[in-house]
Amino acid sequence: MLQRAETPVALTGVEASRLFFAPCFVDQSAERLWVAHVDDQSRCIHLASYEGTDERVDMPVRSILGDAIRLESAGIILAHNHPSGDAHPSRSDKVATRTLAIAAEAIDLALLDHLVFAGEQCSSFRRMGLL
Repeated sequence: MLQRAETPVALTGVEASRLFFAPCFVDQSAERLWVAHVDDQSRCIHLASYEGTDERVDMPVRSILGDAIRLESAGIILAHNHPSGDAHPSRSDKVATRTLAIAAEAIDLALLDHLVFAGEQCSSFRRMGLL
């Protein structure tokens, strides 16, 4: 599902991104992945959402990159939740994010961060040195 961002919000830094994505995870009964496409000034130009299950959400690399090309995104910021309550990235989160980062680099698209939400907790791949 693709949604148009009504007012371009600047997602400059982890805290701005955390505040932007937090309302997306009010319902944490299942994992959900959100992708914010940003312009060269880190303003959100589009927001996409992908549904998962109570245990996982797939990283649709082709869809994400296809949207980025179509939208002429300068970068993307990912956010997903862990209904388990543990905000630490799983091994599969790390592998999928690394795969997307490599593919994004090939088309000159910056993967700016990947946030993992669990209740009130939030982990940042960028802050953890994983990006």
